[in-house]
Amino acid sequence: MDTQDVKWSLAALKNMPYSGLKAAPAPVKLVDGRWEGAPYVDGGASRPSVHFVGDLYRIGRLADSEPDAAVVFLSESSGGSGTFVYLAVVEKRNGVLINTATAALGDRIQVRDVRIENGAIAVDVIQAGPQDAACCPGELATRHWQLNATQLVEAAASHRTGRLSLDVIAGAAWILRAWKVDEPAPDEPEITLSYDNGRLAGSAGCNRYFVSAEAGDKPGDLQLGPSGSTRMICPEAIMAIEQRFLHQLNGATTFSFMAGQLAVSFAMDGKRGTMHFARKDGRP
Repeated sequence: MDTQDVKWSLAALKNMPYSGLKAAPAPVKLVDGRWEGAPYVDGGASRPSVHFVGDLYRIGRLADSEPDAAVVFLSESSGGSGTFVYLAVVEKRNGVLINTATAALGDRIQVRDVRIENGAIAVDVIQAGPQDAACCPGELATRHWQLNATQLVEAAASHRTGRLSLDVIAGAAWILRAWKVDEPAPDEPEITLSYDNGRLAGSAGCNRYFVSAEAGDKPGDLQLGPSGSTRMICPEAIMAIEQRFLHQLNGATTFSFMAGQLAVSFAMDGKRGTMHFARKDGRP
């Protein structure tokens, strides 16, 4: 492909080099959004890896970019329990997409949304508060970054906006996009989820459903109670999709966010997974 024809696209951003990562001192070339390094020990299973986080990116004018830049997120793992999340800026120079700045957001940060406002980057996150364990962040915050040549500089203090609760997902309909990681959900029938006043409800594909829901002891814990639904009969293929969704929802144990999408994790019949939902209005 002629480098002069490189266009802004998710595919292009997922197939280019990135630098500034702790576990990979040299630039790493993502292929389909992934990179894996050599094992730390010959024959060992642990190795560094970098992933493009979801499909979340924004394009806009930063104060020190020319003319536009893309903002993306990367996650880095060294094989342990921690997963470090990075904010990266990509600019187009002489027709080539180049990662010009990268900054660490922190360990197990959850990204709810990102915006380019007045030439700066605003990132809505869920992060560990003063009393939170690393495994279970519960503090809502908006963090601001400014591009300064080849550096991302964070504002001195983030703006804390509250604590993670089910009210965070209220006021919107969420559409099922993935049954679990790397398994997209079908576009039709449309499966939705919403929360209001202690209850999850929506369309399971054929029927309307509802189930009582409340938060647990730790941030993101989810406890479901009695459920019900309408009793319409639809074609067999649609009913199979509906039954799978209700079965996985019934096993829901936690909720969180990943790359702007609502992530509902479940455990059923010895199997675990995480369903992903996007806001119906198109926003994360």
